[in-house]
Amino acid sequence: MGRTGILKNSTMICAPLMGETVEQTVKEMKQAKAEGSHLLEIRLDHITNFHPHHHLPAILDNKPLPLIILYRPKWDGGLYEGDEHSRLQTLRLAAELGADYIDFELKVASHLIRELKINYQSATKFIVSCHITGTTPSDEELANLAATMRATGADILKVVENVTDITEIARIFHLLSHYQMPVIAYSVGERGLISQLLCPKFGGFLAYGSIKGYSIPGMPSLYSVKHTYKHDLMNSETKVFGLVSKPVSHSKGPILHNPTLRHENFNGVYVPFFVDNLKEFFSTYSGSDFPGFSVGIPYKEAVVEFCDEVHPLAESIGAVNTIIRRPCDGKLIGFNTDCEAAITSIEDALKGTLISGKLFVLVGAGGAGRALAFGAKSRGARILIFDIILKEQNLLLLLSWVKLEHSNKSLISDRRKEQSLRMEHARNASIY
Repeated sequence: MGRTGILKNSTMICAPLMGETVEQTVKEMKQAKAEGSHLLEIRLDHITNFHPHHHLPAILDNKPLPLIILYRPKWDGGLYEGDEHSRLQTLRLAAELGADYIDFELKVASHLIRELKINYQSATKFIVSCHITGTTPSDEELANLAATMRATGADILKVVENVTDITEIARIFHLLSHYQMPVIAYSVGERGLISQLLCPKFGGFLAYGSIKGYSIPGMPSLYSVKHTYKHDLMNSETKVFGLVSKPVSHSKGPILHNPTLRHENFNGVYVPFFVDNLKEFFSTYSGSDFPGFSVGIPYKEAVVEFCDEVHPLAESIGAVNTIIRRPCDGKLIGFNTDCEAAITSIEDALKGTLISGKLFVLVGAGGAGRALAFGAKSRGARILIFDIILKEQNLLLLLSWVKLEHSNKSLISDRRKEQSLRMEHARNASIY
């Protein structure tokens, strides 16, 4: 899966800009270009006291990149609450001034696009957009919707959703990869993040990235798109790995793993998967394009039952943090790398001192905690595991116990005192 000789994909990266003044918008346009955006989406409805004949030329005259002009009404999720005729006149003006792209809602697109193509023989491209609420339509329903949008005379189709489950995004990918004209399709929110990250793999016209200082929930930053995920290196052959977790936005996995994939010259990408239902997830993303997963909280124990086979160490621990799809038959094989990785790191830090006989205090009894407890116990350590939810007084007792254990070795050998302290913590700890 090397990258040698592979052409770059055609997906462009777009920065949505929502400045409240023309001056701020011009400043953000320059910033977005510096951060690597290919084109810019200008939300006119966010500009306070917007005056079309004064402000629109000022924006277009100062553009450093091609612009998508969007003037979204409140009835379609925007901020504009004024007269509809005035709004449409503004978009006509944008066409007259030669805007690169103009975004129209499906509801008003049909007659406007035909009119503008007749009246203005320019290079302006027209985007027809539809915001879907509720459950994502089936592949067939999305195809029918796309056909309706195309019939308006659109040059580019845009479908925006707010999925309730990550498995719905598979239908977005199907639309992107199968429809025979430029399509923008994605979901907003954290569950929809992979629709932006994997857009180049499935052939989307553009994907979005936010500029520094203006983060948007569920949207990657321009920096991460360009540097962490390297959109320009993705193509239809890119293999997708990722962390299965809930929540998942905290993960540093993409920052760690994506440079490794590139260093090995492997055509792959590592992304965060916000998963609500393990069964549905593995059933939906079951092909060879998804050859492996990391597993995070809260699924390291629950995911065991969804593996076709489990490595003996992971089976003994009762937790899986790595899943590989076996190429020959597609079966999911579960492993646990937490155990050896953590214990050998601790051994290295101890610089030759044996773990045997030492006390391990673990705060947390989830999958990772189980792995550490198993590894330490197998090397002869004594284990004290506290539940992950600790009240303040319990945490103070724990710290006191660690301090006493470190400074007074006689406590370790005094079984009666140790038993008394263990009984004191009985409600909040499990002792092995």
